[in-house]
Amino acid sequence: MARYTGPKNRIARRFGVNIFGTLRNPLLHKPNPPGMHGAKRRKKSDYGLQLDEQQKLRASYGLVSRKKTVSYFKKAASSKKSTPLAFARFFECRLDTVVYRLKFAPTIFGAHQLVAHGHVLVNGKKVDIRSFQVKPGMVISIKPKSQNMAIIKKSLESSKDIPEFLMNDPEKFSGQMEILPELDQIPFALPINVPLICEFLSHTS
Repeated sequence: MARYTGPKNRIARRFGVNIFGTLRNPLLHKPNPPGMHGAKRRKKSDYGLQLDEQQKLRASYGLVSRKKTVSYFKKAASSKKSTPLAFARFFECRLDTVVYRLKFAPTIFGAHQLVAHGHVLVNGKKVDIRSFQVKPGMVISIKPKSQNMAIIKKSLESSKDIPEFLMNDPEKFSGQMEILPELDQIPFALPINVPLICEFLSHTS
């Protein structure tokens, strides 16, 4: 799924969930998986199931590359914490993820754009690296000149819940991570078996 440039709705249909939060997803409710023989697919092998879990995770965070995913796993495996927890935190603490969770963008891809185009500040300084790792106490905010952007204002008015490990101040267009999230606090767009992914990567990376 690295460098995927095809229809995002096709990926959502594959997993049966609107993982990207797009307003319209005409493929999602079709009865069969995409492809000519979608209705006739056989039961997947253990390898296929493990691969699916990895692809679900990467897709949920905006099509993170396999190279970056393997890098996160290797760092997590060498840490003193639980590998699945450390691995999941690398994804959840990405700057683009935090911008999305704080409701500054309606979708993870919108968050990608805000960060890449320099609209986001970390502790008052511009950071345009999407994979930048946010730590507890860091203040994430929208640049003053960008606060009038319609997409940001509309997103802040949405009813989407903010995870309990984050705190936001919509009036100041800012927020922060109060504590590192636990695995059961991470609001995955669909059920994801993180330990299974770690097992898969331990044998393939």
